[in-house]
Amino acid sequence: MAYEVISINDSTWRVEDQGVRFFLLAGTEKALLIDSGMSVHNAREIAQSLTDRPLLLLNTHADRDHTGSNGEFSSFYMHPADEPAYRQGGGQGQVLPIRAGDTLDLGDRPLEILELPGHTPGSIAVLDVKGRFLISGDPIQDGNIFMFGPARNMDDYVASLTRLESSMDRFDQVWPSHGSFPVSPALIPQLRDAAKKILAGELPGEKTDFHGRTIVRYDAGCAGFLCDQ
Repeated sequence: MAYEVISINDSTWRVEDQGVRFFLLAGTEKALLIDSGMSVHNAREIAQSLTDRPLLLLNTHADRDHTGSNGEFSSFYMHPADEPAYRQGGGQGQVLPIRAGDTLDLGDRPLEILELPGHTPGSIAVLDVKGRFLISGDPIQDGNIFMFGPARNMDDYVASLTRLESSMDRFDQVWPSHGSFPVSPALIPQLRDAAKKILAGELPGEKTDFHGRTIVRYDAGCAGFLCDQ
């Protein structure tokens, strides 16, 4: 399947994989894949063609478009709240629990974990402390944010973005898994306010078909929210 590797700098890459992207970050000692793609099933091979550092994997959450190459790894980091969904989808390998406040240091490159439950119970973001960017997974983007189906929770989503807003002075860019790359941190309060309007019934939605399932799409201007009826 077609994919594109794009160098951001000499130690950071993004891989565009047909509507979803994942990232490779290298430090002086180790490298970290953040998510493992959707259509590609050789993310390890891709990463090892770019860096010779020992390679780790972290999943921002367990949705299948982020775990396509997990089978290449015997273990990987994931928030434990997303492990049930990962196993239910047939996911294999050892989950290494990771939570808010944990830090992965790749060698002169500390990465701090932030929790963003709502899109999934265990959605996390990764803050590159020195690089001053936040890899956000799905909750922060200007595309369509999936909020329908089991375990999605709009109240938790609002609380996550409210909490994250207090840390916005720590990063200059947000790197989402979908939509435009990069986006401004100013998108965070815009998404939070839009989600509040949906909860309050103040934003009109439109029923639409999604692969045979009827859902409601809310156009918030800054992004779309796909929700249950």
